[in-house]
Amino acid sequence: MLLHFADANKNFNDSFFIILGVPFDGTSSYRHGSKFAPDEIRKASYNLESYLLEHKISLSDLPIHDMGNIGTLDEFGNVKDVIDSVYAAMQSIFPDKFPIMLGGEHSITIGAARALKNLNAGIIFIDAHGDFRDEYLGNKYSHACTARRAHEILDGKIISLGIRSVSQEEVEDAEKLNYEWIDTYTFHKLGWIGAIKKALEILDTDKIYLSIDIDGIDPAYAPGTGTPEFFGLSPMDVKSIINFLAPNLIGADITEVCPPYDNGNTSVLASRLVQEIIAAKWNTMEDKFI
Repeated sequence: MLLHFADANKNFNDSFFIILGVPFDGTSSYRHGSKFAPDEIRKASYNLESYLLEHKISLSDLPIHDMGNIGTLDEFGNVKDVIDSVYAAMQSIFPDKFPIMLGGEHSITIGAARALKNLNAGIIFIDAHGDFRDEYLGNKYSHACTARRAHEILDGKIISLGIRSVSQEEVEDAEKLNYEWIDTYTFHKLGWIGAIKKALEILDTDKIYLSIDIDGIDPAYAPGTGTPEFFGLSPMDVKSIINFLAPNLIGADITEVCPPYDNGNTSVLASRLVQEIIAAKWNTMEDKFI
């Protein structure tokens, strides 16, 4: 049985929001199991109301399609093949539709970055980790290298929020390559609105792809992740950022949910964030997709 996100009932051609899953965790370096996340996030969506109180909208009325997973749990062995597959899928969605990708580990965002290359877009990462290593365990496409590869692909048009775990090598390389982040300590001093305004000023582009590594949110709220780090953002911080960015968003992903280490809350949170992205974006669109 093919599992779809709740309320994603329209066909591809008639939809604006396109959900796709990437069940891959081949470079995970601590807790494995994020390959199970796309379908667990989908399962959780059936326990959420279709109507979103703040946005005053029912997702059942919106043009949403779930195209299923790219590959199967056991199909992918090589991260470069996964990235190529994500790139091809994103190319079929951009620029007319709005992709929401469910990971899987964070390396899949490298494929999205390749698809953003010709759109004059930038990426805002919400992440606990720098992910700016040139390589990790001999692999340049590891989940620990995602921001570094995206920085190269998009000529520096990326920024990360909520970072609180980096290597000395990443700090030194970031300074050399002018990669800027807003660490979690600065984020909490500025507040979410001060932090996101600063991020947009640095990024200097009006087309934004939002990449949410669930470990950017504090593990008190999202324990089911591969590499948990405390002192993170709250779900309300992230929700507020989504609302603020909505007019400029052209796509998003949610990665690093790890169901084997979850109590169920993390998958529910990821599912709710998908709903929030859809509703917030829809309510800022002057020309509705028909």
